[in-house]
Amino acid sequence: MRKTPLYQSHVALGAKMVPFAGFEMPVQYTGVVREHVAVRRQAGLFDVSHMGEIMVSGPKAVDLIQYVFSNDIKRLDIGQAQYGYMPNAKGGIIDDLLVYRIDTQNYLLVVNAANVEKDWNWLVTHNKVFGASLQNQSDQWSLLALQGPQATSLLSKLTKTDIGSIPFYRFDHGKVAGVDQVLISATGYTGSGGYELYVQNKGVEKIWNSLIENGAEPCGLAARNTLRIEMGYCLYGNDIDDTTSPLSAGLSWCTSFSKDFVSKNQLELEKVTGIHKKRVGFVLNERGIPRQGYALVDESGNDIGIVTSGTQSPSLEKGIGMGYVLGEQAIVGNTIYVNIRTKQIPATITSFPFYRAM
Repeated sequence: MRKTPLYQSHVALGAKMVPFAGFEMPVQYTGVVREHVAVRRQAGLFDVSHMGEIMVSGPKAVDLIQYVFSNDIKRLDIGQAQYGYMPNAKGGIIDDLLVYRIDTQNYLLVVNAANVEKDWNWLVTHNKVFGASLQNQSDQWSLLALQGPQATSLLSKLTKTDIGSIPFYRFDHGKVAGVDQVLISATGYTGSGGYELYVQNKGVEKIWNSLIENGAEPCGLAARNTLRIEMGYCLYGNDIDDTTSPLSAGLSWCTSFSKDFVSKNQLELEKVTGIHKKRVGFVLNERGIPRQGYALVDESGNDIGIVTSGTQSPSLEKGIGMGYVLGEQAIVGNTIYVNIRTKQIPATITSFPFYRAM
């Protein structure tokens, strides 16, 4: 298993380490609920340095990314980020990712750790036509996610950059805790606001320690998972994968049909013929925790889908989950049932997100 540059810091803080996407990662420190609540109410700090970073550069960078990426990067200003996915040749999803427009001809692609090699190979294959410059910089970068309503006030103590003026999904470069050239991005995957900090490996420990000394709660993957589920965000390998239709997954909003891209024709046809299954969120009406792989059934016990992500929501204090159900069942307010051990627990389909900040 690989280790991030902060591995020893996690061990020193008493983190429980687990294998994840080929890395030894902290799953929790003081407890999932405490860490979850810290992000919702104060500020939590995650080490997500396992994520991959691929730089696409040169005069052909836009052409390559436009073809392999679902969203339209021509809409991006310098200093802006965009979410989307890379569709495969069969209309499935190779990966979901962020694209950062660094300057006129340089774009940073931030991809999931387990998919770095697959994504790289996909880009290299299609780049034979376009001829952009590609660099896999994943081993050079560390990534911290400082999330929560107090993230701005906390981070402001460590930088002269006016981070409070950085709009959502935009970024700036600055010095943080004395470390130069940190990419400070107003992004995150928790729904509580905050920043993601891209920093060269040699400087990450100094920033990590400074943020904790100023009040950030160290948080592990378990809290990151409960936070993203409360927002209805997809996790690659659970809610989306190579066989998933992005339209079924609810990713039409980041699919730009005004340009040409891989599998565009197939997805356009799917729009016309209709979606067989749809990703929905649901809240359990009785006690229970839905887990990945549990069957979803109708009132007669007929299979209508499967749970892809589920948890006991610390914010709602209820069992919540996501899954794919047959199109006719995918109606907000509809009652479905989750097979939990020997019981069928009733649940109500709801809209995303489950959690909304007051």
